[in-house]
Amino acid sequence: MADDPTTRFTTPFKRLRDAISQVILGQTDLVDDLLVAAFARGHVLVEGAPGLGKTRLVRAFADATELSFGRVQFTPDLMPADVTGTTVFIEEADGDRRFEFQAGPVFHNVLLADEINRATPKTQSALLEAMQERAVTVSGERHVLPEPFMVLATQNPIEMEGTYPLPEAQLDRFLFKLKVDRPDAATLRRVLESTTGEEGEAPRGIVSRDEMLAMQGMLRSVPVASSALDFVVRVIDATHDHPLVRLGASPRGAQAMVLAAKGYALAAGRPFVELADLRRAARPALRHRLLLSFEAEVEGAESDQVVDEVLAEVAGATAR
Repeated sequence: MADDPTTRFTTPFKRLRDAISQVILGQTDLVDDLLVAAFARGHVLVEGAPGLGKTRLVRAFADATELSFGRVQFTPDLMPADVTGTTVFIEEADGDRRFEFQAGPVFHNVLLADEINRATPKTQSALLEAMQERAVTVSGERHVLPEPFMVLATQNPIEMEGTYPLPEAQLDRFLFKLKVDRPDAATLRRVLESTTGEEGEAPRGIVSRDEMLAMQGMLRSVPVASSALDFVVRVIDATHDHPLVRLGASPRGAQAMVLAAKGYALAAGRPFVELADLRRAARPALRHRLLLSFEAEVEGAESDQVVDEVLAEVAGATAR
């Protein structure tokens, strides 16, 4: 029915997914994850080797919405004021003098923090308040950011020289960490066909700003059963007890799982959350929130493996 709230979410979600998928080929799950995070009012860290389309993905998302877009290329010499803005002294021709705040690129709906781990910790920390409070404080004055607001950051996992690993406090502020995988042969052929000929026009304005705000509100209103919340609690607790984990997931990880599960449910046309939604959300919501032990590094274990083992353990305990 036209007034069905799930339809009011699912229809524009599919339009947006189809539009971005015209630009980002063969990455449907990645696009879905990014959109779910956006409608959950979350920030996303996109990790992948060079040339896999991380920046193109973020740009395609911004183009397909009516959201303002800002980009910062993070480098070692970048200063916090280059991100947040600064207060400058203005002297008019008529002799009037005043201090005026000049907004930085963070004052956009979508901020692309490209190669975020190339900036110093001091500059990285400039985003902490923005990501958590959706505001920045400059010269003692608080400035509220536009809504919706999300940081889409990219980083290269293999080029470590000249990079500064993100601190745990900042990683925890990302709702999702998404990994961009290498395309298979068939997808690579499609990429070559679509990118080495005449350039097509990217889809624009598929979802309006007001529509996006409304969809964010719909996602928050999706009910979650007590048994599903108990499942999330057990998963988070189990990450702390895993032998390869030095520090388990935070309460933000639990919140991320629940909010993302609501988005997956609505995207599938369901007005309620299933355990499958929570399991799907576990990897992107928790992989960057687990601090693995030295033994895990020696064994070559990765966070995704630990998350999968935790999910299997909790599912087995629930079945008994």
